[in-house]
Amino acid sequence: MSVEQYQATFIQEQFASRIGGSNYGKDTNIYKFEKIKRAKAAAKKAHPDVELIDMGVGEPDEMADAGIVAKLAEEAAKPENRGYADNGIPEFKAAAARYLKNVFSVDGIDADTEVLHTIGAKPALAMLPAVFINPGDVTIMTVPGYPVMGTHTKYLGGEVYNIKLTKENNFLPDIDAIPEDIAKRAKLLYLNYPNNPTGAAATVEFFEKVIAWAKKYNVVVVHDAPYAALTYDGVKPFSFLSVPGAKDVGVELHSLSKSFNMTGWRIGFIAGNPLIVKAFGDVKDNSDSGQFIAIQKAAAYGLDNPAITEAISAKYSRRHNMLVAALNEIGFRAEKPKGSFFLYVEAPKGIVGGQRFESAEDFSQYLIREKLISTVPWEDAGKFVRFSVTFIAQGEAEEARVIDEIKRRLTDVQFEF
Repeated sequence: MSVEQYQATFIQEQFASRIGGSNYGKDTNIYKFEKIKRAKAAAKKAHPDVELIDMGVGEPDEMADAGIVAKLAEEAAKPENRGYADNGIPEFKAAAARYLKNVFSVDGIDADTEVLHTIGAKPALAMLPAVFINPGDVTIMTVPGYPVMGTHTKYLGGEVYNIKLTKENNFLPDIDAIPEDIAKRAKLLYLNYPNNPTGAAATVEFFEKVIAWAKKYNVVVVHDAPYAALTYDGVKPFSFLSVPGAKDVGVELHSLSKSFNMTGWRIGFIAGNPLIVKAFGDVKDNSDSGQFIAIQKAAAYGLDNPAITEAISAKYSRRHNMLVAALNEIGFRAEKPKGSFFLYVEAPKGIVGGQRFESAEDFSQYLIREKLISTVPWEDAGKFVRFSVTFIAQGEAEEARVIDEIKRRLTDVQFEF
């Protein structure tokens, strides 16, 4: 055996079991999003002159507001902002507390003890299990959903219990169906509303029920709220923390990625129970050195200007209206969500007299290959695909053109539902 072969074998044997151990890198399964990526590349190669309409991307199609960008440039030029931010600056924490009050009517948030900045919501979800999970502890996750907190629970030797989000229950988890033994071993309950991928919104009554359940079983609630300010048709932005008792049992994560077109800026915050926030801060302090101070100050400017998000919401609402109408004319049963930029619809059974779609992935791959329309399939609780209204289009006329093109491409066959 050569030195190179020995070293490769040696390294292969050292991988942690949580990521596959000695079998790391040998798995031949292809991740859903990698399949989509490959199908898009193949479709563009096969049809180089046809526009690929990407309805699968989960990030905004525009830049951050010019005022936010200008504030970043101003603050980045100041030498006092060049150093480590650690667990954040007071100005950002104060702006986050004001934002919760002004936009979500959340009173009584102490900026000093109940708020910390995060480098986006994803790292916060990755760190929170380290605050609570010991081997054998349970995190309750919703499916379909964003898996990061569950992934890190497993990394730490914990277990994940999944509860399905079904159309019959308005895509809210049935917490009464959680087995007693699971509830007693659970440390964390993860919720996300408005929801990715379903677009469903939570209600006061639902959160009241969650709070009572959490108090009964001593479970910490983590509400992931990156889409909370993106609401439509007169629906007021709604925070878990606005419900009495929420701060007794949990925290809420906010991100500027979706509501302020700041995905790459990596800035958000955690707010709620002061003891949870303090413990999270200790883990965070051992995980990162804080986001660039100039970004925090630019983000604080954004949080103090919620009209920026209102304009973004108006655009997504308009696009939702057009997309829902187009899909329903084709035969889908699409319903405009109350929030988020996702539209979640059931996949057809097949094409009349032609191809059958045995899964949502079958249909999603068909759309990419044959119609050059990219979506994301979800199979966890039914056969659904997720459209996103963050497709590239500059102005209302271009938005209408894209939707008309989608409709044109999908009406040369007859789908069976």
